[in-house]
Amino acid sequence: MNNRELQSRLLRAIPGGAHTYSRGFDQYPQNAPAIMQSGAGGYSLGSDGHQYLDFVMALRSVNIGYAEPVICDVAEKYSRQGNNLSRPSYVELEAAERLIDIINSVDMVKFAKNGSTAVTAAVKLARGYTGRDNVAVCAQQPFFSYDDWFIGSTVISKGIPQSVQAQTFKFDYNDIESITRLFTERGSELACLVMEAAALEHPAENLEGQAENYLQLVQRLCNQYGVVFILDEMITGFRWDIKGAQHYYGITPDLCTFGKAMANGYSVAAVAGRREIMELGSIETADQERLFLLSSTHGAEMSSLGAFTATLDFMHENPVIEHFWSTGSKIVNAFNRLSAKHGVSERFSAQGVDCSPYYTIVDEHGNNDMAMRTLFLQEMVKQRVLMPCIALCYRHDEHAVNHLEASLDSALEVCALAANNGIEEYLQGPIVKPVFRKRN
Repeated sequence: MNNRELQSRLLRAIPGGAHTYSRGFDQYPQNAPAIMQSGAGGYSLGSDGHQYLDFVMALRSVNIGYAEPVICDVAEKYSRQGNNLSRPSYVELEAAERLIDIINSVDMVKFAKNGSTAVTAAVKLARGYTGRDNVAVCAQQPFFSYDDWFIGSTVISKGIPQSVQAQTFKFDYNDIESITRLFTERGSELACLVMEAAALEHPAENLEGQAENYLQLVQRLCNQYGVVFILDEMITGFRWDIKGAQHYYGITPDLCTFGKAMANGYSVAAVAGRREIMELGSIETADQERLFLLSSTHGAEMSSLGAFTATLDFMHENPVIEHFWSTGSKIVNAFNRLSAKHGVSERFSAQGVDCSPYYTIVDEHGNNDMAMRTLFLQEMVKQRVLMPCIALCYRHDEHAVNHLEASLDSALEVCALAANNGIEEYLQGPIVKPVFRKRN
């Protein structure tokens, strides 16, 4: 069955054709496989029968490698013990205690199955703790939850009451004036501030002659105004440092959320943090007014929590974090060297934090060039590489990096020709689109 037929079946059965919008057909060039069959290490097998070097890694949720045997073995062991029991399991307790031991800011943890649920639970805790309704989010960090409190602040606000939209405010990353103005104007109204420690760049250092970095400034303002500081570590957790980006940057959030890489692709997420806030969702204090935090039938799934503990073991036994930093640096250098070689460095560049780099493709005016991005993705697919982003795994070895460099060389050569001769001659199929857009 060809791509068009598979895509048609997907769209008939699933709204958007996938269960995450960033997996949608509008994010990939026409020649990309519509369906993936399997994955192993840093590669995945497409419906077209071709093996692809994978730099998506299940939206960054696989940090060791697809189907890592030792992790799969532990997950299978727990699935054969019943997988989901009627009372708490031993592995549920072990997983909670191990997260508490690893992350310095965490006294208690509640597990869930996806990041959106965990971050929304953190917002609910903050609202219950402070008695306030409003939320601040970082404008440059594109996704925190599919729930109304966040999606209402994006351009895709259809179906969300205006009253809900009005409760979320934005600030700019690494912008002292922006964060200071927000707290001066709204600090006493904010229940919480939600942000990632870093996404496209490190936090700025030595702000206005102070010893603190940007994140430490945010933490200080939150403390000053009684705002709950929520650090979303869905992407940064278990990539920047095994103790999280909070440890790497020297901050202590009130609440933090984890997911994605914590279980090498198995479905585990967590909301965690200070006891006095987390225990609002508890039940043992007589006559305390209850906050209904999370009640997830599958949150205690043994196979997934076992995969989390196995992933932790693997990361303690292998230089996973060091590999992310060194491999990311190699890829950034190779990308920029090859874009310069082909004379397109003004339009194609890689940058960011080395353990989680990114690339940009812009037009002659510096604006995102979606047509050229489509061509680049198309040419990378021809080289059997999937790279709408740069998500690293431990199994991206030297061979994989060499494969990537050769593919970049070929793709950027075509993009350089298109920049000079006109893209229409080279581009096949529709142009990819941003996930967050007002209309289809």
